[in-house]
Amino acid sequence: MNIELLARPSAAAARIHLMNGETVTAELGAMIAMSTGLMVETTSKSRGGGGILKGLKRMFSGENFFLNHFTASADNQQLLIAPRMAGDIVCHKLERGSLVVQGSSWMASGTGVEIDTTFQGMTNALFSGEGMFWVKCTGQGDVLLNSFGAVFEVDVTDSYTVDTGHIVAFEDTLSFKIGKASGSLIGSFLGGEGLVAKFTGRGKLYCQTHNLSGFGETLGPLLKPVQG
Repeated sequence: MNIELLARPSAAAARIHLMNGETVTAELGAMIAMSTGLMVETTSKSRGGGGILKGLKRMFSGENFFLNHFTASADNQQLLIAPRMAGDIVCHKLERGSLVVQGSSWMASGTGVEIDTTFQGMTNALFSGEGMFWVKCTGQGDVLLNSFGAVFEVDVTDSYTVDTGHIVAFEDTLSFKIGKASGSLIGSFLGGEGLVAKFTGRGKLYCQTHNLSGFGETLGPLLKPVQG
């Protein structure tokens, strides 16, 4: 499987090249176009099986109950996919451990990657603005992540602070706790930053330049109601 990223970072898409017998798993609705030599199977199972239970767990993390599996029945087949929101795509090479992905940021992965759900804790969920359950990718292979805005990656060696709402994914060698952006809580909110995610450990962290919730709060008051 070979992955080609197009039109980065503002309106990214991914062109996936598949040889006979190769399969890629993608979220529902991601496909733009595909070669005629690709077969599509829609199921709740990922690589390791699990069926209904795995599908229900994915729904808690913000993903769909079903997954689409695209399998090539001939060589040199192409699949073109893109995220729902305008933004960027990055390909993470998963070789060991796990990659923890913010809900809705997982887009596709190879068959060597198992898609599951992990619990990030009640406190982090309540104060970060993210869900309690995140997508957990384990195994080996390519994982395609999408974002709102551009993606940038950070190799954390000790600690790193990210504004909540800008986390895309991180390796499981990292962990985070919610804290104040400045020395005082009042100062944090007056400065417009509020609470932040403070990461510790060593590993790769993916962040997005734009915050979807903040964008919605800014855009919402400007929208005029439709006149019936």
